[in-house]
Amino acid sequence: MTRARQAGFGMLGLGIGYFIWYTPYSGLAKAMSDGLLPMLSSPVRGLVLLPASALGTLAAMPLTLAILRWWHYARRCRIGRVSLPFPGRETAISAFWMALIIGTTTLNFTFPGVSIALGLILMRVGTLVITPVVDLLRYRKIHWYSTVALGLCVLSGVVALADVHNYVLTIGAVASVLTYVIAYFGRFFVMSRHAKRGTIATDRRFFVEEHMTTPVLLVAILGVAALAGVGPLREGFTTFLGTSAAVPAFLIGVCYEGLFVFTSLIFLDRREYSFGVPVHVCSSLLAGVAASFLLGMLFGAPSPSVAQFVASGLVILAALMLSYPTILARFAAPVDPRRAASQPLLLFVCGGNAIRSPMAAAIARAELATVAGDGDWLVGSAGVAVEQPGGGIAPMAAKALRELDIPVPRHETRKLTAALCLESEAVFCMTAAHRKKIVALAPELSTRVHCLDRDGDIAEPAAGVYTSYVDCARRLQVLVRQRLDEINPQYGSAVAGGA
Repeated sequence: MTRARQAGFGMLGLGIGYFIWYTPYSGLAKAMSDGLLPMLSSPVRGLVLLPASALGTLAAMPLTLAILRWWHYARRCRIGRVSLPFPGRETAISAFWMALIIGTTTLNFTFPGVSIALGLILMRVGTLVITPVVDLLRYRKIHWYSTVALGLCVLSGVVALADVHNYVLTIGAVASVLTYVIAYFGRFFVMSRHAKRGTIATDRRFFVEEHMTTPVLLVAILGVAALAGVGPLREGFTTFLGTSAAVPAFLIGVCYEGLFVFTSLIFLDRREYSFGVPVHVCSSLLAGVAASFLLGMLFGAPSPSVAQFVASGLVILAALMLSYPTILARFAAPVDPRRAASQPLLLFVCGGNAIRSPMAAAIARAELATVAGDGDWLVGSAGVAVEQPGGGIAPMAAKALRELDIPVPRHETRKLTAALCLESEAVFCMTAAHRKKIVALAPELSTRVHCLDRDGDIAEPAAGVYTSYVDCARRLQVLVRQRLDEINPQYGSAVAGGA
């Protein structure tokens, strides 16, 4: 699969686009539920406006994908002589979670007594809490700054909820927020397994298939609930659609379609969720503040309380804490130009040079292929305990690489030598024991020999267990990307500029 740099909007552009769509979306939802719009004789309940909003998203979806010209990335299903775009199982599951997210997000802005700011605080605290958890489950260590961010989220929640005189939090509102958080956890987990790889075709296929399926499932879920006897939803599908109030409700869905595009592209960025979620959080909270002030200026709606503004600030601070590594990298000292010698070698080392190190090397080559000038780097692998040189990569390791859309190169196992270490710009070992052996072999090279994972050993996959090989490959992919960010500024700049 071709891997290439995506010009895209850049993360800043995605954040701005998300803000632009989120402001009218949240403002319209709150204005309707509070009865602020001129055509409303009374407030519109959230469940009543939800069907029209879902239909707005459904109607805008084909136009969005046509404008993007991405329909061809979807898988196809042939019905007779007609070939139609059709989602895979994984994107259908993700679309189900996303349908719940859309429905509950809209509802969260419509509960009486819950301001836009409070609704956003509760939702964003939830997403910030689950972000490091998902990263950990995908073999991304929870760092100290993530722990600080979690603490700030807890403090934000305490500040917002302690302001008991300025909100009414019903059981329905609590259930909606909890459903929202659980759905985001499900979506993140599916996305991290099947997309988010920096591969244009893979990520766009996921985007298109999830995007085209989500509004269909949302309308279907609401329709089934209406037929099952949920009165407000039945009203939303019948008498409400014939009123003038259906127009702004429909526009709520159209606005969500716009922000759906930008939030998906933010989360599909190849970097960890702890990088993308802060952009999502800050943009939406700033949009919520803007929407609140607009409602106050246009309709005299009350502004969020001081405590809710303080809580919003704490959530934004938590988001910035999660961005600590990126901010630090931006201001880091430039790499010594003497390191830019002709074709420096990156060497990955394990024991038998049949599983971990060749997988890491293949991943590094694929990652460097995403930037111009990747030929300036050579990537190799070797083993400290190779018994029979010339062997190939383990079949399950090759299969795991293919699952990650990593090209599997021709490979012959080889034993590590002092000369090979001397030729290398950097040597990355799978375990501390491997590093110890290399340093004993060439003590003068100790400063360029590192454990790939600073925080612990990378164990060999369980023999015969394919899922263990895939998990190992995914962990290696995360660690290799981190190391490339450190040693190759051109790679880091390209990743930062990708979609």
